[in-house]
Amino acid sequence: MPMAIPMPATPTAPTRSPLPPAITASGLSKSYGDKVVLDGIDLHVPEGTVFALLGPNGAGKTTTVQILSTLISANAGQVRIAGHDLTHEVDAVRAVIGVTGQFAALDNLLTAHENLMLMADLLHLRRHEGRRRAAELLHRFELSEAAKKPVSTFSGGMRRKLDLAMTLVGKPRIIFLDEPTTGLDPRSRRTMWEIIRGLVTDDGVTIFLTTQYLEEADQLADRIAVLDQGRLVAEGTADELKRLVPGGHIRLRFGDPRAFDAAAALFASATRDSEDLALRIPADGSIGTLRAVLDSLDGAQLRAEALTVHTPDLDDVFLTLTARTRPGAGANSRKESVR
Repeated sequence: MPMAIPMPATPTAPTRSPLPPAITASGLSKSYGDKVVLDGIDLHVPEGTVFALLGPNGAGKTTTVQILSTLISANAGQVRIAGHDLTHEVDAVRAVIGVTGQFAALDNLLTAHENLMLMADLLHLRRHEGRRRAAELLHRFELSEAAKKPVSTFSGGMRRKLDLAMTLVGKPRIIFLDEPTTGLDPRSRRTMWEIIRGLVTDDGVTIFLTTQYLEEADQLADRIAVLDQGRLVAEGTADELKRLVPGGHIRLRFGDPRAFDAAAALFASATRDSEDLALRIPADGSIGTLRAVLDSLDGAQLRAEALTVHTPDLDDVFLTLTARTRPGAGANSRKESVR
C-alpha cells in the first residue's frame, strides 16, 4: 500500500523560554493620522538571547525600536523592559539599554578615542573610568591603532564597530541594533556578527536586532519574528519558520530502475525523476519525517544510493509570509506561531 509521509500540524502558540524576559510587549500600536504603522503587536524576548525582527521597508521595524528605546511613544499597548514599565519608568529603562541605529552616530571631526570619551562624559562617568572604558572598547573592537585618527578617515566597517563601541560605554543589559550591517561588505558584516555573538555569550547581553539580511537573522537569532504592514505574521526559530513554507523535500536516488519503481509505489506523494532514477518526497525537515522514510525503505528492503534533505531558506519564508498580508490574501492573512 502506498505510504503518505505524515506532516506535523503547526502548533497554535509559541513556546515561552524559561529564561526571564528582557522585553515584553502586549498590544503595541502606533499610528500617524490615518496611517497605521504598528497594529497591536506582542513581543517576548528572553534575557541573554538574540531576537531578530524581519520585515520589508515600511513594515514598522524602526518604529518598533524607537518605541522600545523610549525615543517615541506608542498610542496603545503595555511594554516592560528589564522589568521596568516603559511608560512610567522611562529613566530606569534608559539606564539599562543601548541603541545603535541604522546610521553611525559619530562626530567625524573627533578621533575614535574622543568619540568614546564624549559618550563617557554624556553618561557622567568619572574621567579615569571613562578613559579606562574607552581603552577597553578600542582594544575589544580592534581599533586601538586607529584611536587617535579622525573618524572621517574610517572605513564603513570601522565606523560601525566604533558606533557599537559607543553604545557599550554604559554597559547596557539590552541593546537595540537597527540594521547594524547595512552597507557593509561581506567580510565586515561577518566581523560584526562575531562581535554580536560575543556580546551575548560573553557578556550575557540581550540583543534586539532588526535586519533585511535574512542570512544575518539565520546566523544570529535565537528567535525571529516577521513583521509586515504593522503586524507580526510569524514567529519562531529559523528552522521552525522554514517548515512553515512549502518546498521542503527528501530526495532519494536509486541505482536501478526496479528499486526506483518499487520506491515510487511506496511513497504516494513523491515526484518522479525517471531520468535520474530519483524521487522527491515532500517533507518538513523534521527527524520524524526522515525516520519514517528510512523505516519505509527498510521495511520494503529497498536501498537508495543517495539521500539528501532539502529545506526552504529564510528567503522563501520571507517572500511567502509577507505575500500573505498583501491585499487579496484573504483568509491566509494571519500570524503563524510555531514551536
